[in-house]
Amino acid sequence: MLIFDVSTKPMKPFYPLTFEPIFKERIWGGTKLKDYLNKPISSEITGESWELSTVPESISVVNNGELKGKNLNELIDLYPKEILGKEVFNQFGKQFPLLFKYLDAKTDLSIQLHPNDELAKARHNSFGKTEMWYVMQADENARLIVGFKENSSKEAYLQKLESNDILSLLNEIPVKKGDVFLLETGTIHAIGAGIVIAEIQQTSDITYRIYDWDRVDANGNKRELHTELAIDAINYKTTAAKKEYTATENKRTSIVDCPYFKTNIIPLNGEISINKNDDSFMVLMCTEGSFEMHLNDEKYMYQTGDTVLIPAVLTSFMLRGKTTLLEITVLATNARIIT
Repeated sequence: MLIFDVSTKPMKPFYPLTFEPIFKERIWGGTKLKDYLNKPISSEITGESWELSTVPESISVVNNGELKGKNLNELIDLYPKEILGKEVFNQFGKQFPLLFKYLDAKTDLSIQLHPNDELAKARHNSFGKTEMWYVMQADENARLIVGFKENSSKEAYLQKLESNDILSLLNEIPVKKGDVFLLETGTIHAIGAGIVIAEIQQTSDITYRIYDWDRVDANGNKRELHTELAIDAINYKTTAAKKEYTATENKRTSIVDCPYFKTNIIPLNGEISINKNDDSFMVLMCTEGSFEMHLNDEKYMYQTGDTVLIPAVLTSFMLRGKTTLLEITVLATNARIIT
């Protein structure tokens, strides 16, 4: 299928898209995005690389091929069904529904949570923020905070918060490379020090920060907390956020399947062919190694830290290499792997 610019001048067929990473300095950030993921960061406190985003003021711009220089919203406006997919367009219109990031936590992130769709819409005119984490690298003794140790209550939470003892209620989980977590809205959480994570989430930047370790920024100021907003947004029950799975070489294994996105893991050692329908776009996140994509007699090469948006109209291609990939879609695409 050919694409056309606004002057109807024919262009090459659609192709896999990559984007300029958008780097975010954070008080808790470090340099692992360069050390592990080959990102050209210049700051010693880079906490996030936004790989695919349509969040206002942080809209991803294509950095390869004939569409280089166009941003993601512009592409979707011109070619909504071709980029997003027929079913995604039917559900979301011209909105890109997900946000993709890599995170480097040199120190602990704040303890926080995100509101559900209803609260986020009413308070911020935004989506909620269900998200998943894939642990790409973890130092010895690294841990995450996810939810409560036991079912709690608003009253118990506020009492511990006021006495600066909130940690005694929360569940700390040791982590290692390959661990997967699904954080549903309302779940209190924090990424601990010494972890690099691939994060897939709804398109939203709404966060309620409830505790920040009493630290201050370079100007001696503490970061804002959102105690009142958080009270009615918290899920006070325990949650089974960690997802267990067994991956098989050259096979797709489901690791997260929620109403907002589906994620498979592909440990690739050799080559596979993928055939799918055009209901949804697909995103590949390269968490280690390198691979090639063969499509329409063209070869595209990728390495650790690359994130690739495959427009929905691209329904058949081959992957070759030694790598671990996360494959993300919004709806079931009936993709199948042929060894």
